[in-house]
Amino acid sequence: MLVDKVLAKIFGTENERQLKRLAPIVAGINAKEPELQALSDEPLRARTADFRLRYEQGETLDDLLPDAFAV
Repeated sequence: MLVDKVLAKIFGTENERQLKRLAPIVAGINAKEPELQALSDEPLRARTADFRLRYEQGETLDDLLPDAFAV
């Protein structure tokens, strides 16, 4: 148990490591908010087709994740 506490102090807990890994993704999603708030429903719906096309052209789901979550 002492070893676990020492390792958690050095490397952080699993939750802290996950938060650190996800923070840049969340920042990217939040950065898109002003642009997307200005769009009406129809352009937002059109983004779905754009995501499919980008995926078919070889982008990974990880690449699409910030845009998809922002929309």
